[in-house]
Order: sequence, then structure tokens, then C-alpha cells
Amino acid sequence: MRAIRRFTVRTVLPVELAALGELVHNLRWSWHPETMDLFAEVDPYTWERVGHDPVALLGAVEADRLSELARDRRFLRRLADAADDLREYMTAPRWYQTLPGAPAAIGYFSPEYGIAAALPQYSGGLGILAGDHLKAASDLGVPILGVGLLYRHGYFTQSLSAEGWQQEHYPSLDPGGLPLSLLKDADGTPARIAIPLPGDRTLHAQIWVEQVGRVPLLLLDSDVAENDNVARDVTDRLYGGGTDHRLLQELLLGIGGVRALRAYCRITGHPDPEVFHTNEGHAGFLGLERIRELTEHRLSFDEALEAVRAGTVFTTHTPVPAGIDRFPVEMIERQFGGANSWPTVPVERILALGAEPGTPETPGEGSVFNMAVMGMRLAQRVNGVSELHGEVSREMFQGLWPGFDLDDIPIGSITNGVHAPTWVGREVMELAGKELPSLIEKAQGWEGIQKLSDEDIWGIRGRLRRQLVEGARARLRASWRSRGASSAELGWIDEALDPDVLTIGFARRVPSYKRLTLMLKEPERLKELLLDPERPVQIVIAGKAHPADEGGKKLIQQIVRFADGEDVRHRIVFLPDYDMNLGQLMVQGCDVWMNNPLRPLEACGTSGMKAALNGGLNLSIKDGWWDEWFDGDNGWAIPTADGVDDADRRDELEASALYDLIEREVSSRFYDRAADGYPRRWLEMVKHTLSSLGPKVLAGRMLRDYVVDLYTPAAGSARELSKADHVRAREFAAWKLRVTRAWPGVRVEHVETSGIGDTPELGVSMDVRATIALGELSPDDVSVQAAYGKVGGHDDLIKPSYVSLAVEAVGDDGKATYTGVVPLDRTGAFGYTVRVVPFHTLMSSPAELGLIASPEEPVGMTNGTLR
Repeated sequence: MRAIRRFTVRTVLPVELAALGELVHNLRWSWHPETMDLFAEVDPYTWERVGHDPVALLGAVEADRLSELARDRRFLRRLADAADDLREYMTAPRWYQTLPGAPAAIGYFSPEYGIAAALPQYSGGLGILAGDHLKAASDLGVPILGVGLLYRHGYFTQSLSAEGWQQEHYPSLDPGGLPLSLLKDADGTPARIAIPLPGDRTLHAQIWVEQVGRVPLLLLDSDVAENDNVARDVTDRLYGGGTDHRLLQELLLGIGGVRALRAYCRITGHPDPEVFHTNEGHAGFLGLERIRELTEHRLSFDEALEAVRAGTVFTTHTPVPAGIDRFPVEMIERQFGGANSWPTVPVERILALGAEPGTPETPGEGSVFNMAVMGMRLAQRVNGVSELHGEVSREMFQGLWPGFDLDDIPIGSITNGVHAPTWVGREVMELAGKELPSLIEKAQGWEGIQKLSDEDIWGIRGRLRRQLVEGARARLRASWRSRGASSAELGWIDEALDPDVLTIGFARRVPSYKRLTLMLKEPERLKELLLDPERPVQIVIAGKAHPADEGGKKLIQQIVRFADGEDVRHRIVFLPDYDMNLGQLMVQGCDVWMNNPLRPLEACGTSGMKAALNGGLNLSIKDGWWDEWFDGDNGWAIPTADGVDDADRRDELEASALYDLIEREVSSRFYDRAADGYPRRWLEMVKHTLSSLGPKVLAGRMLRDYVVDLYTPAAGSARELSKADHVRAREFAAWKLRVTRAWPGVRVEHVETSGIGDTPELGVSMDVRATIALGELSPDDVSVQAAYGKVGGHDDLIKPSYVSLAVEAVGDDGKATYTGVVPLDRTGAFGYTVRVVPFHTLMSSPAELGLIASPEEPVGMTNGTLR
């Protein structure tokens, strides 16, 4: 018989071991080896049996063992030391507490979080990044409040059929068996939030708190008695269900998330967030909830919109339109209109926020509501997650800022980073702590890595590779058994993989653009690399396809069938159920991390960063982070066949280049040994990788960038607009409305230049005079700029520079004369033009309003060469 419901009965700890519960319920243990060692000592056998899950450990350990520990003075001393260390970590001032003007709190919203394998609330890179974001915030003392959903079935676990087809399983998760606590009001009743739904229905949710070091993570759970069956299932599984289900999840994350934050801050006294960070468009509805809050306190919609935008940061993570959530307009009208409408937030204004703008070539799709577009309109600061992704995003969303060049589109970039204590092997961390302590404590002294001995580095790499081989064999054996093989058939697994062979790792989600099977383009050539008698290569592969992605499942089946071949199965393996534990094993143990996406479709990709911090070398297409940080000596760049439109031909060319690199450079360098047995040139690359990439790829660097470049400026803007009952927000909204209405009357009527003679020469200055029709605006409302620089074949300015022109005179007819000086600071084809953009001190970018005026006809010299 099947149980109709499951729950976890928690153990009652002896009073002497009370601190053990404190340690278990703070997820700092997931990146703190000393605490993990303490858990292992509780009961080593049970610790291994429960997969290093501290909550499961306490639920499984025998009462007699707990009583024994309660009398063990040595254990109690270790427990007291660990508890004291955690309390000091939680309370001592850190980097953030030294900053002036930083926000009192930041709300961080994400649909998934990868904190630890014991909490399967993540599917891939977005969740892992969010987990690293919170952990780094905790280490730096950044007062983030995380917000997400608690999925009762998490993301699926993966197994393989006998034919190599992905199979999904959704284990039930009981919050009582997880390191969570239920948020309760002062009277002891669980705190609840509620969201009205169409048809007189209501979506209720309770709030679980997961303590991630210093950072509280609030997880909303709709599995409560007040809900009907459909509403109870809103948080059943990550990325499950159809469009209606997805909309309910995003309403709960965004609107419910803000309400959960308010409840948490009210109950605990935590400062309310001054900045709200939307991690991708899934949580975009949070902006609507904040507008509703303000409009119910006497602000108009436009005034509330400005106040909300000022304190909102939006991070886009996808480089392809297909990766963005889009809902039918009718669904949004049904949710926010009719009897379910918010009195102060008109549904037509909501629809306008999510309307796709389109371009002159491709009009916007009027029947859909775009969550990323709404997120950008509701945020004054927007960023991608690598420099290349920032460029791609500016091109994707340029329709939101018509008339502006791509370089002017206000989408910046902060390249992702990874949390070293989570992903770096313990052996590496201990060596760094011993030889280079400032690396760990202050993230400084990376140049000192050059002083580490080849013996130490090569020894650690060998131990990590051996751990991977042993772990892979265990997982491989379990997989083959689940596929129907008997133990008698699996003796070959004892020799599968070799701890002394060059090991390449490939692990990620399996959408088509990541090209899992590119390595199979020439199967015989791959076999030659794997089976080379002098320089063999072995490949460890893992990855999950979305349950609805039949194409991705076929790719997995292709790789599994190849790896099943008796001639190669000892050299190439596919390990099912890719999770954080397997990810840690692979990035630590692989010598080379391979990544071959279809450029430029990888927004960032962080697994290669994790490998680099463990002394692995990257072999990757120049996409995402590798495009900006590959320097020729820290790994290998796979050449891309840019411009080849035939997809198969492009794959052929790039696969051939991949094989060439492995054969001629990667394997030869790995196996080229000095007399003492060490691969000197390989270890030079490892040291250079660690010293050059180490300080860049850390999540601490990423968090500092967010705090300095986005969070603190956003808090400053939000404070300014909230002063004196939002008087500045009212003024700014009125100014925007006035400028937008008057903008059709703004024109560049005439531009003339002087001072350069007949043959312009380098170093000469050109005087510019422009006549501007301001219409109903004043000179204070605009900025008049001369744009100048190199010109292309169609007279287009390439990455121009700008100089502001000063107003010289304003006539009674509303026309103003502006003058300025343009330096001729480069040789070659040179050009210039003049543009007018709105100006206000509260704007974060000249393109913020999407308004620009420039000459109807080109101006400026493009014929001739400056000497």
C-alpha cells in the first residue's frame, strides 16, 4: 500500500547536543568542511548512507549513539568550537559593513536555488548561480533576503532505460526533513500570504525560511489546507505543468514574494529591502506588487512606477528569445482585469509593460505578454551576465530604445562568478590556506601561486582525478544495474576509466545549442583519441534534458549508445542524475573542461570557472565568460565557423577543430613529461590559469560588482525618489510625461563647423554650432551632444565618442544655439553628427526614455582621411 502523505519525525537531541541542531539548520555547513567533519563523526556509517545530508543524519542516528556523544567531552568541545565559529561568522562585521551609503537590505528573487544537493530546488545554471550569489553575499556580509518557491517534488532525478533513454522520477520532499523552519507570527500561527485569482479563487502560501549562512532565503509553499487542489499544486515541481501553471508560479514568486518579504520583516524586525533584484523575468510581477503598494498610498501609477524603477535591478540570463517567458495577453487580462483587477493599477497599464516593441523589420507580437520586457521596463538598471551576453542582449532588446545605437542601449554586464568554498576541492583549499592564506581570507595574493611546487599541484590533481574515477565507477555500476544488468556482467567497471589518463569533463543541461553530441560528429576519430596507445583520452559526461524536450533526450541516447560500446566504454562514460554532488566531483577531478555551445548562445557558463579554480584547463568555444577571459595561455579556444549558415557544415568544421586541438595540443602537453615525471608545460598553464583567472571568476568579485555598480546606486536613486513622501518621484514622473508629450517638437535644424581648414589634420579641434528647435521644452530638459569618431562604409559612426554642446542663446521662437569643440583625435575616415536626448539628474542613461532627435540628413565629413 502507498501512504497518502509522508512526513518526517525529527529526533530530539539531548540538551548537551542542542548546538548540533543549530549547525544543521544553517546551510553554511554546505561550504564549511570543518562542520561536515563534525557531522561525519556523529556516526560515520550513517553519514555515508544518507549521502552527507545532516538532517537525514539526525533522523537516522540511533538514540544510544546520541547519548554516547552527549557524554563525549572531546566531541562536546569540538561541537562548542563549531557553534562559536558559526555565531562569530553570523555577527562579525565583514566587507559590506565598511561601505558608506549601501542599502540596508536587498531582496533577491529567483525561481530556483542550488544551495546543496540535499535540497533539490534547482535545475541548472540559473539556480546554481543564485545559490552562489547568496553564499557569497553571506561571506561578504551583504544583507540580501532571498525569495523563491519550495517545490515539493523539486527537479526530477534522472535514470536511463536499457536503451539509454532518459527517465524522470519526482521524489516527494517533506519540509520537515529539510533544514527549514516555518515562519510564524508572534502568536505561533504560521504566517500566510494570499493572492486573489479570477473566479473568486485565492492562492494561499506559507513561508519556509532556509538560513544560508547570514542570508535568510524565504521559500513560498502553496501546499496548504486553504487552497483547492489546483492551487495546492502550484509549487509541486520546478518548471512543471503548462502555461497556466507557470503563470501561477510566477505570480506567487513575484507578488507573493514581496508579500512574504513584508511579513518576514514585520515579524523579525529585519530592515525592509531598499533594492529589489529580479534574477531573470520569472519574478517580474514583483514590480507590479510594489506599484500597487505605492498607489494605495496616494501616488499615481506613473509616480509609483518611477519610485519602483529606481530601486529595481533586472538581470537577464538568456541570449535567445525562446528562453523568455511569454504569456497570452488574455491570460494576463483575466488575472489583472475584471472583478479581479487592482483598483489603482489598471490592467491596460500592466499589458503595456509587457508589450513587445518590435522593430521596423519585425513588428512586435501583440498577442503575447513578455516577462523580460516587463522586467526591463520596471527596472532602471539592467545587466547581462558576461560582456558578450551584454552585447547580445542589447541587440535582442534594442526595440525598447528605438533610434539609439546598440552601444547606447542601457543594458550593461556583470560577468558571473562561482563560490570557491562550494566548488573547489578540499585538497586545493587546504594547500592554498597553508601556502597562500591571503587567498582564502582576503582573496588576494594570486600571483603567489607561481611559487607552489609542481609536486604539490600534480599530487593534488592526481588525487582529485582518482576520486572522480572511483566516484564515476560507483555511479556507473548503479546505473547499469538500474538498466537491468546483473552483477556478473559488470566486472569491466572495475577497470573503467584510469586515474592516470587525461580526463575531459562535459556536464550541463542538454538543450540543442549546447551540442552534447558534437564530439560524436566523427565517431571513428573520437575512438582513435580515446584508444590511443600512447596518449589516451577519457571523457566523463553528465547532463539532463528538460522532461518535455524530446530532442534533448535523443541527444543523451546517442551519447549513451556510443559509450555503451564494448570497445570504448572504459574510456567514455555517461553518468546519470547530474546534481551538485556529481558536479563537484567532476569539476574537481577533470583535467580539461570542454564546452562547445553554438556561439553566441551561452550567456555565461560557469562550470568552466569551477574547473579552473581546481587546476583544470578549459577547452571551449569562445562564448560567455571564456570569450572575455581566454588569453591564449589559460586553456584552448575552439575555433568557430562564424558565418557558415549550414548547421551541419558548421558542426563538422568545429568538431574537426575540436579533435585537432585534443590530439595535437591538449594530449601532447599533458603527456609530455620531464625526467622527474612531471608535465612541466602543462603545470605552467595550470599555474597561469589559477593566478590569472582566480580573482576574476570568484562569486565574491561578482557580488562586489553588483554592490558597487548596481545595488548602491539603485539604493541612492530609491532614497532620492522617496524623500518627503515621494515628492521627487512625483516631480520626475511629471517631467517625463511633459518631455514625452513635447518631444515631437524637438529637431536638429542646422549644424555647421569651422576651424579645421581644407585638410583636416590630427590634433586640430573642430568648432561645432548647432541650431536646435526645442518646442515647448527648455534647455534644462535636454542634452545636446556631438557624436564623433570612425565611420564605416555606410557613413555609420563606429563606437563614437560624445562631447556635450553648451547653450549659447535661446530665441523667442523656441530655437536655441549650441556650441562646442570636437577634437580630431584619430586618423582615417572621420565623421560626426549631433543628437538631442532628454536630460534629468535622476536618469540613469540618456536612452532611458527612448527619445532621441538627430538630423534628418547626415551631417559631417566622411570623405577623406585625417592626417
